[in-house]
Amino acid sequence: MNIRPNRSAWRLGAVVAVIGLVAAACGGSSSNSTNSTTANTSGTNTASAPGITATTITIGSHQPLTGPAAPGYSEIAPASNALFKYVNAHGGVDGRSINYIYEDDGYNPANTATVVRKLVLQDNVFAIFNGLGTPTHQAVLSFLQTEKVPDLFVASGCDCWDNPTQDPETFGFQTDYTIEGKVLASYEQAHYKGEKVGYLFQNDDFGQGGVKGFDQEIPSSDVVSRQSYDATAAGLANGLGNQVSAIKAAGAKVVMLDTIPVATALTLLAAAEIGYNPVWIVSSVGGDPPTLSGLLSSISKGKAGASLENGVISASYLPSFSDTANPWIALFKSIHDQYDASEPWDGNTVYGMAVAYTFVQTMKAAGRNPTRADVLKALETDGGSFTGPGLVPFGYSTSHHNGYVGEQMGVVENGAFNMSGPVYRTTDSSGTPVTTYSGTQPAPPTSF
Repeated sequence: MNIRPNRSAWRLGAVVAVIGLVAAACGGSSSNSTNSTTANTSGTNTASAPGITATTITIGSHQPLTGPAAPGYSEIAPASNALFKYVNAHGGVDGRSINYIYEDDGYNPANTATVVRKLVLQDNVFAIFNGLGTPTHQAVLSFLQTEKVPDLFVASGCDCWDNPTQDPETFGFQTDYTIEGKVLASYEQAHYKGEKVGYLFQNDDFGQGGVKGFDQEIPSSDVVSRQSYDATAAGLANGLGNQVSAIKAAGAKVVMLDTIPVATALTLLAAAEIGYNPVWIVSSVGGDPPTLSGLLSSISKGKAGASLENGVISASYLPSFSDTANPWIALFKSIHDQYDASEPWDGNTVYGMAVAYTFVQTMKAAGRNPTRADVLKALETDGGSFTGPGLVPFGYSTSHHNGYVGEQMGVVENGAFNMSGPVYRTTDSSGTPVTTYSGTQPAPPTSF
């Protein structure tokens, strides 16, 4: 489909309008109280650490409820909280309910520093959980190490979270950008070897990490254009037409995207305007179909929609939201319908519930009355063998704090993300091959 809407349709006014819609839907910061729980009688609960009482575990997060990263990502914290509510309703963690406080930072590092200091120093949270964004979370990394606050499952694939010697409190969650870049690029080499390739990436550790992975697999002689963008309202105000035009002019037949959802949508719209139809291979960060279709329609003021995303190739370390036969997806969908029905059902929702499940698993492994040090030890000792909705293992150990270590490929088709083929794993290291993972996904627990 070749659309030719007025270019102003996706300039600052349209982008701000989309962000405004998300802000209106999400409001400001959220403090979400939990349900009452049935006490576990096998042992005695004590107030064992900051944020842990005999009956509650209080954790906090910074999230982009407004701002350029809000579309799609604003759904994550409510989805996590929905799973926590479900767990609380089924007895909690050793009889403790989880109280999850998440604050809006607008994807602005200065705001992140303010809200995280509030969560730690005023709200007295036990841990920072799933703080979202590479540049935003880097703004609070040293503070959390100094305060010795567990920094669990950062919502970013930067390999900088895997530094247990310098940052012992911090653990990643999702497949890091370099590993993902290698998986995506190995797919490109298997299916489009020898074609001219263009890169479009976010100009920070997110995009640069993905490019690092691309470059380990794709010969430099194949790469004909490297374009970047800044993930700010100003950086996205005029769309990404200049970058897309440059990639087209260079003759790229395949385009590798390391982009947040709004930038992916802007890219597809800019390409449609100039009749450019390459193969799109997109990071999991910016490839969620329902999020993209909503953005495409909103930014173009209804002149474009889901058809532009058909054929987009991406990858995931979690089962697809559209795979209704998967028992984890069935469980998460039932939780969504009961506790989170006002939010969309998509890959961001699955992500939010998966990371919340991992937190519950971690707290159970840490013991009945855990200290902060107990949680870190549990992840380093047992985390590598944690099972759950993930398609590949975690990389947790005493020497590594990275999250999932691989992904499976998929294609967007009529609003669904259809995954197929082998599940792949690798490491960040140059020279480490991308190999097939032969493990199987376990069934969900019968009780929490």
